[in-house]
Amino acid sequence: MSVTADNTSATPGGTHSAPANTAGTGEPLRPHAEDAFADELTALAAHDDRPRPPRWKLSPWAVATYLLGGTLPDGTVITPKYVGPRRIVEVAVSTLATDRALLLLGVPGTAKTWVSEHLAAAVSGDSTLLVQGTAGTPEEAIRYGWNYAQLLANGPSRDALVPSPVMRAMAEGMTARVEELTRIPADVQDTLITILSEKTLPIPELGQEVQAVRGFTLIATANDRDRGVNELSSALRRRFNTVVLPLPASVEAEVDIVSRRVDQIGRSLDLPAVPDGIDEIRRVVTVFRELRDGITADGRTKVKSPSGTLSTAEAISVVTGGLALAAHFGDGVLRPGDVAAGILGAVVRDPAADRVVWQEYLEAVVREREGWTDFYRACRDVSG
Repeated sequence: MSVTADNTSATPGGTHSAPANTAGTGEPLRPHAEDAFADELTALAAHDDRPRPPRWKLSPWAVATYLLGGTLPDGTVITPKYVGPRRIVEVAVSTLATDRALLLLGVPGTAKTWVSEHLAAAVSGDSTLLVQGTAGTPEEAIRYGWNYAQLLANGPSRDALVPSPVMRAMAEGMTARVEELTRIPADVQDTLITILSEKTLPIPELGQEVQAVRGFTLIATANDRDRGVNELSSALRRRFNTVVLPLPASVEAEVDIVSRRVDQIGRSLDLPAVPDGIDEIRRVVTVFRELRDGITADGRTKVKSPSGTLSTAEAISVVTGGLALAAHFGDGVLRPGDVAAGILGAVVRDPAADRVVWQEYLEAVVREREGWTDFYRACRDVSG
């Protein structure tokens, strides 16, 4: 069982949920990957007879199997956590088995954070050594901070030092995660250079340093739409192996991803079971892909693209919201009216420009598409 807020220890600019006994507390709304998929990780470890790098919970082969899914010799089914090219996962896992850091790069909604979390869970059994990058992330979030009460009372000491998630990962041979690296100010980003090149973290106030022990790895994620926000320096970029996570290659692949995640989220939220809504999922995915690509699926009609990303993650959110509407306020069947408002909210981010784009798409594409009459009417009704 994972920790709750009462047992969460904070570090400057990031959080780390320290292991704790949570007997008697409520069940987490979103369990960490190592908790949610503990049975699969245990089954993989039991069948994993391949070499494991120092302090890894699984071999690289088993980590890839955990991410991509498969069936073990005893019939245990490992569900896929990432649906995409196998080689991408193999390159990412192989990078972590070396002394290189891994940078997962891609447009919003390509599962960078999801893959990062599951890699950390499979490699170290702990995905919570996390620094969340923002424009206000301080240097202490990556290096260390101080307990100022102890600092004022006794002066600088190791007892007064508050380790960052990265520092803890170095000392314990674990996997650290840095989310949205390019959101972090450039001078704070460069704090990672010494850590990644020398594998040390100096503590000049104490005349000491923390040396990374074997097993230490670092996974960062970055949104390539943030290019120009806080570009990585060439020195820092050289310390990473970069793996680009692509958008789903086809409608069917994206429908599969959305269906799987919606099912997982629905079960975690105890949403009432809703009959198969694959038709509406396919419509949502098709609309998002066409607006994202600027052309209809048959290649015949060019359309304008809105300002938003219309990612797979947003499609998952739209369908999940639709399921909740169908289950609690409808007849239990996912219908066009259940997803229409969510689509409008995802598409129309700029009320002026995006509304024009959406109205043109509705009239020129959706209205003329065979079998989409109910969907067109539902979207038109919520669009005013």
